[in-house]
Amino acid sequence: MGLTSRKVLALAVLLAVLLFVATIWLWPRLSARTARAVLGRVGLLFATQVSLFMAVGLVANQYFLFYGSWRDLFGQEQELGTVVGPAANGKDITIMDTERSPVPGSKQPTVAGQIQKIAIGGPRSGIDSTAYVYLPPEYFQRHFQTLSFPAAVVLTGYPGVAENLIKGLNYPRTAWELAKKGKMQPMILVMLRPTVAPPRDTECVDVPRGPQTETFFARDLPLAVSRAYRVKTAPRNWGIIGNSTGGYCALKIALHHPERYSVGAGLSADYKAAEDPTTGDLFHGDQRLRNRANLLWSLEHLPQGNSSLLVTSSKKGERNLRATKEFISKVRPPAQVASIILDSGAHNFNTWRREIPSALEWMSSRLSAE
Repeated sequence: MGLTSRKVLALAVLLAVLLFVATIWLWPRLSARTARAVLGRVGLLFATQVSLFMAVGLVANQYFLFYGSWRDLFGQEQELGTVVGPAANGKDITIMDTERSPVPGSKQPTVAGQIQKIAIGGPRSGIDSTAYVYLPPEYFQRHFQTLSFPAAVVLTGYPGVAENLIKGLNYPRTAWELAKKGKMQPMILVMLRPTVAPPRDTECVDVPRGPQTETFFARDLPLAVSRAYRVKTAPRNWGIIGNSTGGYCALKIALHHPERYSVGAGLSADYKAAEDPTTGDLFHGDQRLRNRANLLWSLEHLPQGNSSLLVTSSKKGERNLRATKEFISKVRPPAQVASIILDSGAHNFNTWRREIPSALEWMSSRLSAE
């Protein structure tokens, strides 16, 4: 049974309850001061505490989807996988698996769309990463077969996994529902985590003598996807959106690479690269690189391109409200900025699910298929 299985969660809760009942029932029998009784009490308490910890951890993972599998939990999920389907048409993309889109109704791609798990090879960055591509129903319909689609790169936070974007934040279903209602145009979504050199958090930086993460997102990924799917390469064809660390990355890539992405949205984003044990030494003492990774500094000191940017925060519950207002104040033409400021909302999935529909509508209105 998988880590995210409801059966595993139910068994963990049941075990915790049974051990709690056993502790209450057996405690009088273990009240003696003998070594055996003491060891029995210690064993029961330890087992009960561990089972409670496991149950709470599984509940949290079920909600936030920090880890998608047991191998992912224990840091063993590093393989890109093997080909089980035909390659898309680009040499830098390999289709690893296909699955139906999590929308109600028919399983047919012409109605529900399709999700493909792919491996992306980055010749310029030297990075290979897996991703999930959501193809809308129109992509498979006969009268759209010769038409192109706009695309959006969708990034999770750190240390999240790409499955969060499908199961937790519901990007494919939200895009399908909005397109069905005519509130946004059909779009291809390329969903992955910003941690393309796991387990290190590279903050979408080209690390000196290290992972060239910015190059991967700014150059390798859009070019590879455009070769494999019906997406053109002009900036107006591409947007990028993310939450938390992924939101910082989305704003950073859109701000620094308007020649690739015309639209960028950061949900609950930070505005400078983190530097902590998870990132390691990102800049190797180069203050110029550190400054460039600070988006507030970049807005003030570097030219601003023709980018449409969206930032989000909340008056209560988010730590980035002041920095978000500062970011908005520093954006200058030809760049444009919009915002979503909630009255309240913490740094979590529930808040981002409230923001994603409006963010996708906003992004769709600024992208073009041609």
